Parts: sequence; structure tokens; C-alpha cells
Amino acid sequence: MAENQTRFDDGAAYERMMGNWSRLAGEIFLDWLAPLSGLRWIDIGCGGGAFTELLVERCAVAEVQGIDPSEGQLAFARARPAARVAEFRQGDAMALPFSEDRFDVAVMALVIFFVPDPAKGVAEMVRVVCPGGTVATYAWDVFGGGLPLEPIQAEMRALGVTPPLPPSPGASRMEALRDLWAGAGLDAVETREITVQRTFADFDDFWTTSLMGASTGSTIAAMMASDDAELLKTRLRARLRADAAGRITYGARANAVKGRVPK
Repeated sequence: MAENQTRFDDGAAYERMMGNWSRLAGEIFLDWLAPLSGLRWIDIGCGGGAFTELLVERCAVAEVQGIDPSEGQLAFARARPAARVAEFRQGDAMALPFSEDRFDVAVMALVIFFVPDPAKGVAEMVRVVCPGGTVATYAWDVFGGGLPLEPIQAEMRALGVTPPLPPSPGASRMEALRDLWAGAGLDAVETREITVQRTFADFDDFWTTSLMGASTGSTIAAMMASDDAELLKTRLRARLRADAAGRITYGARANAVKGRVPK
């Protein structure tokens, strides 16, 4: 991904906030792709490597290249077991450091709305995938209330605070994804919705996991006075009802698209 105002440079903090969400959605995404074994993959915007790890675990890959702009995230990814197979390097989604027809599959996992020019990012995916190969992505439905942080953002809006958005939030809409894939000249374009649920041990687990440490949490905290932050916390406790054991469960939703590079 290119440099932009939304950066996640602490790999461990981002993993705590988004790693489980990414894995839950990634499992469904890979079931839908149903890839063959022995393929060459590029994971664009790999971050701390949560989705890359799924590829290595599930897909009997011949090769995986993980690309991300953040060295902090890449350092975390290189410490994963997946690094025994995957290679991680710094790079820009809009200028991939690979030749044409280099891979069988190009994926962006929860990334396309961070790319300043999504169409250019998709064109790069197409460029580096061989004829007959697959180009695919899935992204949280930002404007459809699908973000894992949507409960927090909804209560922020209720308090008159505008939550931070990624550079290209409109790219997460299903129709936008379909148009991007068609505009890039891909064949056999298909879309689907991915719905997942996550359970937190209690409210404190939810609060610390979602807001403490990662840059999104830091940004939200910085936008609010301490009294407002406490009010936000109170409102969230009321919004996210716990079960008898104190656990909190709620869902998130992503939109996915895949297509084939023409032969």
C-alpha cells in the first residue's frame, strides 16, 4: 500500500485488534475461492501476516509473497510460522515490485479501502497475475455498518464525533468492487457477502482489544476529551449486552469479489 494517513505500524497491537477478525473472514473467503494446490500467491497489504498464515496453513502454496508499506508490521509477520514459506517485503500496492504474469493468485485481505487509488491497485494485481489466474479481495463494508469497530464508531457519531475513515472507503461497497473488477477487464467476476461473529471474554476484553495500542484506537482516543471517552465507554457497555457469563458477541460483515485474468 502507498503511504497515507491511515497507518498501522505496531504489528502486535494490530494483531490484537484485527487478527482474529481477519482470520474469521479469511477462512470464509478461502472457502469461496477454493484454490488449487501448488499456486504462486501475492498477498498485498499483508500487514502482520494473519491472512498470509492462513494461505500457508490451508493452500499448499508453491510460493507466497507478502507486500506491505510498514516495516513494523512486516517484522511481526516475519516472526510467524508462515515465514518458513512466505517471503515478506516492503512495497506499494499501486507499484508492485514484480514482473508481469508472476503469480497465479493476487489477493488483498481487508486492504483495498486503504489504497489511495483502488483502480490502480487492481490494475497492478491484474498485471502481476498470469492469464487464467485469479484476482480477489474482501473488505469490511464501511458504509454498510460492517466494520468490526462499528459499535464504537456508531456511539462516536451519536456523541457528535466523526470517526476516522480510510482513504478510499467507497471501494468497500459491493457495487464498487464489481465495477473495479469489470473495469480492469477481468472475466467471470463474482461477488459475495462474508458475515462473521467474534466473542470477547468480557467488556474489558472488548475495550482493550479494540481501542488500546493500535493506531485506530489511539486516533479515536485523541479525538475525544477524557470525559467524552468515559461516556463512550458507558454507552458501549449498554449497547453491547453481555451473556450470563459476561461474554460479548457481535458480528462484522465484508464484501468480496473475485475474477479471472483473460487468457
